Amino acid sequence: MSEGSNNKKMSIIVTKGTLDWAYPPFILASTAASLDVDVTLFFTFYGLQLLKKDLDHLQISTLGNPGMEMPMMGMHMTMPNIISAIPGVDAMATSMMKSMIKKKGVASIPELRDICVESEVKIVGCQMTLDLFEWTPEMMIPEMELGGAATYMGEALESDINLYI
Repeated sequence: MSEGSNNKKMSIIVTKGTLDWAYPPFILASTAASLDVDVTLFFTFYGLQLLKKDLDHLQISTLGNPGMEMPMMGMHMTMPNIISAIPGVDAMATSMMKSMIKKKGVASIPELRDICVESEVKIVGCQMTLDLFEWTPEMMIPEMELGGAATYMGEALESDINLYI
């Protein structure tokens, strides 16, 4: 354990790579780290998108998100699943979300990721996923360590809190 640690550990397995699903793991990890919790983020499958050097590709997906409401024209409009069939809707929703994030002063994903790095959150990228998608470590942030299921299990078995996002 690091000096000053409260001896608590948390591991989070990150499987989603959309803009909206990027917030929970980085917010929880950075908050826990600020409370002296030793945190490991394990990124696998589409979650590995969040470790690419450039995050401009992150989008919102309206498909399968029935709880999605966006403030429009002074009210909250829900986005029915059928709207995903219209070309350009995800790009429009992404643009609206990024605008709202900026307008409300919410930290961006690159900012939150940097906070995690600065807070010494352990960031592990899944080697199998890297191989599967034919990505290279050079495409990812340099702070990423490579590991596999055994790496995650080693962290999870020692953790007080385990989350799947």
